[in-house]
Amino acid sequence: MFVKADLHIHSMASDGRDHPKYVVKAAKKKGLLVISITDHNTFLGSMIALNYARGSYPLVVPGSEVRTEVGDILVLCPEPIEITRSSHELIDVAHDNNCILIPAHPLDLVRLGMGFLARAPIWDGVEVFNASSDPITNVLTLIAFRNHRGVKLANSDAHVIEMIGSACTVIEVSSIELDEVLNALRNDEATHPVPGYEVIGIVNRGAWAIRRMLSRGANTAMGLQAATY
Repeated sequence: MFVKADLHIHSMASDGRDHPKYVVKAAKKKGLLVISITDHNTFLGSMIALNYARGSYPLVVPGSEVRTEVGDILVLCPEPIEITRSSHELIDVAHDNNCILIPAHPLDLVRLGMGFLARAPIWDGVEVFNASSDPITNVLTLIAFRNHRGVKLANSDAHVIEMIGSACTVIEVSSIELDEVLNALRNDEATHPVPGYEVIGIVNRGAWAIRRMLSRGANTAMGLQAATY
């Protein structure tokens, strides 16, 4: 069977807007059968989401987006592992625990992609389309990695629920179980990236980002003002 997956989503456990519960609800409404909440340097978002998806769909793959010295890496695992921001240590820990390592938005250097280091055979694949990256970067990434030997994923990188599923990956599996999905994510022939953008989601993310910036500015100003008294 073929299932739609979005394996790069953020929640309020890091820098996303929404609670993991609402991420699960939005994914289900959009017909996604597999998701991973990959909050920055933590598995917390995906583990909270498991409580709301248990016994139904979408299947939640424990995941995190780890910021290392070489760039951002999606880590998808059977269960959470210890986070280390050293790429060498992360590779060892991930492989010891049957995890999958996918460089995120590799050519989006503004967002800490690792560039052409993503071609190295130590990774299980590459994110060839990221709906939060600009179109030019995505086109260049699709071209640069079209003959890549590993799996090729398209993800939303959603920070607001309206963006979830805007880009996704169709995975061929015999059943929707965690081990089956992780095995498919090691097989290039079993994964098919589906690029796409969601205009409403992009607008909502932009508005939310501005509100966050203004809120931080206001909090900083209040702190400075308090410090003068």
